[in-house]
Amino acid sequence: MTVLRICFVGDSITAGTGDDAYLGWPGRLAARERAAGHDVTAYNLGVRADTSELVAARWRAECRARLPDHVAGAIVFAFGVNDAAVEAGKGLRVPLERSAATARAILAAAKAWKPVLWIGPAPVPEDGVELSPAPGVAYGFANARIAAVNDAYRAAAGGIGVPYLDLFAALAATPTWAAALARGDGVHPAAEGYALVAGMVGAWGAWRAWFDGSAATSA
Repeated sequence: MTVLRICFVGDSITAGTGDDAYLGWPGRLAARERAAGHDVTAYNLGVRADTSELVAARWRAECRARLPDHVAGAIVFAFGVNDAAVEAGKGLRVPLERSAATARAILAAAKAWKPVLWIGPAPVPEDGVELSPAPGVAYGFANARIAAVNDAYRAAAGGIGVPYLDLFAALAATPTWAAALARGDGVHPAAEGYALVAGMVGAWGAWRAWFDGSAATSA
């Protein structure tokens, strides 16, 4: 049995926005590992609309509060789609070079402390989508910008030696994701979309390696 506490740090897709079961993909992942006999504590630290810069401001304190030195802990980062969003009247939320540099700094610092994994941003419908989370606030999302963030993050991950899961490419080619987005709001999928992501992450070799004793304690 593997004993591991995991912080999932990211945005609304990490939080599971739109999932009627309120599990998102982190909750589903943890449940699967629990069913397989592992003792997993999952901390969902997803915050709606968070960019890389907002994650940078909070991840260390939030994770340190949940991963004291005497426990086996690890961190999964998943953000980026909000960096690529255009806010009405203000423009791109985080320019690409700054987004990549910020993300690289986050992951490099986290890697020096705990085992980490990095999951890339997910695609939106091909014709794009605009969401208005509050009066006077509107964000526009487009796959060309998200793809650019994904490419920059993948390159940064390779440079610092952090495993990176390219969800953008995998989900863009999956009809189930498109259908789940159509049932959701175009950025956040319905429950089957989160189940799809959980399955992809759960089958990923870098994730599975955490349960062979390399990043955790075995009992």
